[in-house]
Amino acid sequence: MAEKKKKLKSVKRFGARYGRRVKHKLAEVEAVQKGKHICPYCRAPKVKRVAAGIWNCRKCGAKFTGKAYSVKKEIKTEKKEEEPEEESKEEKEE
Repeated sequence: MAEKKKKLKSVKRFGARYGRRVKHKLAEVEAVQKGKHICPYCRAPKVKRVAAGIWNCRKCGAKFTGKAYSVKKEIKTEKKEEEPEEESKEEKEE
């Protein structure tokens, strides 16, 4: 079966220019940038981006810095398995 295609949404404005991969990456960045962000001070989802790295809460009026496209860095962690090398070292010593 064919894979499901990603929607381009806001990058449709580029038409056939710039290539598929670049447009998909830009679509992901813009989705994060224009999404709802939570204020670290009042916890309200009313934060808007003023400029690159500058954010403003429309509820409490706090102006603060953050990442260029999001308030906080999104942490993607991968679980690493325990290293079995430690056990093998102990076995070699005996």
